[in-house]
Amino acid sequence: MASYLCYLDESGVPDIGAGTSHFVLLGLAIPLHAWRGMDAEVTRIKGSFGLAQDEIHTGWMTRRYLEQERISGFESMNWGERRVAAERERKASLLHASTTKDAKAFRELKKNYRKTTAYIHLTRDQRLDALRQLADAVRSWTECRLFGDAIDKTVFRGVPPQVPPFEEAFTSVVNRFHAFLVNYGRFQGIDLNGLLVEDNNPTVSARLTSLMREFHRRGTFWGAIHQIVEAPFFVDSSLTPFVQLADICAYATRRFLENNESDLFDRIWDRFDRVGSTVVGIRHYTAVKRCSCRICTYH
Repeated sequence: MASYLCYLDESGVPDIGAGTSHFVLLGLAIPLHAWRGMDAEVTRIKGSFGLAQDEIHTGWMTRRYLEQERISGFESMNWGERRVAAERERKASLLHASTTKDAKAFRELKKNYRKTTAYIHLTRDQRLDALRQLADAVRSWTECRLFGDAIDKTVFRGVPPQVPPFEEAFTSVVNRFHAFLVNYGRFQGIDLNGLLVEDNNPTVSARLTSLMREFHRRGTFWGAIHQIVEAPFFVDSSLTPFVQLADICAYATRRFLENNESDLFDRIWDRFDRVGSTVVGIRHYTAVKRCSCRICTYH
């Protein structure tokens, strides 16, 4: 019996009126038989940037690290020298921030430094190159499929949605993944099953488990869900490289829709599930608002 693992991660804030204008939930599905080889490739790429044991978190990697820019000759240093110099600069910045009596700014600075400490030996160009190489790996895996739901939260201004964005996006991704399992399995003449793997988010794990059990009992609006087994498995994303890849793809999709940033998105575009020339693996939800983006054009 053939199987696919679908790793889920999100980008943006699902709450209406907060943070980002879009919320994206994305699933990266790979065949079980190819898992070992793909995992080795991801490990190799991360290792080439000194990140073999570290989590890839795209949002933190793409930022400018101002303390690096203040260090003379930073780019010409080796990794060890860069880390020492950057940590020294960060300690000085924290000391200065602690004297300003702005407690909120001090906490934010500490958080920024904590979230990015794994990457301070890399220049921003090198961090972006790491993300590009990982996105290119996804593009090269012809058996990989991407499934996504991108919700434009601005269409709900003044009118709360009937279904919370996270649940709406989860239902959409589950249906698109299930349709792929049914259709591709029929094409290959095999019984194709799938399992969902989600980053462990305590605020949503119980609800998603309940939703998935409901799908198994009653199906969704689009029909029965019989090719996806069990409820989602919740894992630590820092230990699961494919959730980290889903993070890259979700981030790339959101930034493409919000800022028209296409570098990473172009690299993964071909992996969204298709039926002929129609892209069925992703939806850009805009309600009645007209949209001519690439996703809407080919959907």
